[in-house]
Amino acid sequence: MSGPVPGTPSLLRAINDRAALRVLLDRGPLTRPEIGTLTGLSKPTASQLLARLQEAGLVVLDGVREGLPGRTAEVYRINPAAAYVGALDVTPDRIEARVADITGTVVGEYTLPTPRRPGGELVERLNAALEGASPPGPLRQVVIGVQAALDPSTGALGYATAKDMPGWQIPGLVPALSEGLGVPVAVENDVNLAALAEQAHGAARGHPDFVLLWADEGIGAAVVLGGRLHRGATGGAGEVGYMPTPGAPTAREAGRYANHGYQALTGGPAVLRLLRSYGVRGADFRQAIANAVRAAESATARRAAESAAAQRTAESATARRAAESEARRAEDARAGLRDIAARLAVGLAAITSVLDPGLIVLAGGMVMAGGETLRELVEHELHALTIPRPRLRLSSVEGGPVLAGALDLALDLARAEVFGFTPDNARAGATPL
Repeated sequence: MSGPVPGTPSLLRAINDRAALRVLLDRGPLTRPEIGTLTGLSKPTASQLLARLQEAGLVVLDGVREGLPGRTAEVYRINPAAAYVGALDVTPDRIEARVADITGTVVGEYTLPTPRRPGGELVERLNAALEGASPPGPLRQVVIGVQAALDPSTGALGYATAKDMPGWQIPGLVPALSEGLGVPVAVENDVNLAALAEQAHGAARGHPDFVLLWADEGIGAAVVLGGRLHRGATGGAGEVGYMPTPGAPTAREAGRYANHGYQALTGGPAVLRLLRSYGVRGADFRQAIANAVRAAESATARRAAESAAAQRTAESATARRAAESEARRAEDARAGLRDIAARLAVGLAAITSVLDPGLIVLAGGMVMAGGETLRELVEHELHALTIPRPRLRLSSVEGGPVLAGALDLALDLARAEVFGFTPDNARAGATPL
């Protein structure tokens, strides 16, 4: 039986270096005494590791800090040019790119419009988006968020057809993209990336078990259990848009990838049709939901004001009729919102019954357009259907949660390589090469 491996000098140096790099990322810039205090290292050891890290190009001087009279201390920080990473959010309409240095500071952004039937090769379009973000140096890692799921057993893209994502149905997708872009690539489901962003910066921070429901043109979910993403055997965990739902056609009737299940009841087109049946208009489903919320809220406030005014003076017949008409429109709008909430709650009830999450985060254009009004209605409907009563929160990640999550994952993977960090558990299992 072999005994424990002794701590060799090189191993101890590597551990100390990682500890110093971690505190510099989290707390920097810092002086040498501050690094020693935060890591528990002696002054000589802190000085030696800073010299090593400077020589390796991972740490640079950041000026001096004045202390007591006649005393100064050199300040150190992570070298932002040690590595750069890229993130891409790919949809049928556009490719959004973001580039950051190893500290996480965003140094470039770009959006490449993509027609429904894009011309040119896939790699060319992805590369054009990255180049548009003007990275200051070579990229160490790129993470691509897609409206699909990569099957870890085959390496092929699933849960999307060639019509949905033209050019992506190629064998060896990740190796092909890595070779074509000249940088290690990871491909991840877009809703999973949004969940990573919520876990790191948003509504799910501090919650090891939660579900994120993405409600927009399409419907999807991400499942985080024990602090890490659950992807499933084929990468399709959370593809709830295809979940059989009462009142909706199934795959048997509509076809495997056709509009059926939860998506047929709660996707953007279905919501727009539903609100129009209640007399609510809008150029698209997001605007229609926002209009419904405004109608419901403004009428409630006006009724309260008019009730107070009615106590002081009699209303004219014209004013009364106008108020009654507005009240009917408001009630129709609120009824439409309640109908949407009930549909969303049916799917969430199935998810809650199986996973019993402590928190559900609502994200995507549909629920963000409905805001707290729609969130409260969904929570009320869900709690009427299930024994567990998970909290529901709106997404709080600004600037696009999918892109934010892709950038977080890219930084995590790059830091694991450059700094020797262990990747976060929540991010383990992505498909880099």
